[in-house]
Amino acid sequence: MSLKEQITEDMKSAMKAGDKDRLKVVRLIRAAIKQVEVDKRVELDDAAVLGVLDKMVKQRRDSVEQFEKGNREDLAAIERAEIAVLEAYLPTQLSADELDALIDEVIKATGADSIRDMGKVMGQIKSRAAGRADMGAVGAAVKARLNAL
Repeated sequence: MSLKEQITEDMKSAMKAGDKDRLKVVRLIRAAIKQVEVDKRVELDDAAVLGVLDKMVKQRRDSVEQFEKGNREDLAAIERAEIAVLEAYLPTQLSADELDALIDEVIKATGADSIRDMGKVMGQIKSRAAGRADMGAVGAAVKARLNAL
């Protein structure tokens, strides 16, 4: 079963169970996927759906940060609940050790020896760690590692 099909099934089960909060988030997911499909005129595969989900999680984390700065804990709690539902569809995150090992492996495989090779390294890592790591943090780690070479 594809990820899109799983999301549709989860929407149906949330409707039957009367879980309005979960239903709201699953509908948001389906709408975001549909929006990308309409905009790009393509059928999204699981990797692309993971990208959409990852973007939604990042947006909500930013919102939580802003709500906390504005002393709106009630709204931050709602965003955290949405993040929990969204993360249920994402694969487990890579640990710091796994990420370091992946970075080392990709640097060796691409033959990267300076910061100029960062694009090659990041391209490989992005395809291998899609949805399993924060690419901003990965980019910083790769940059530090390449500068040390």
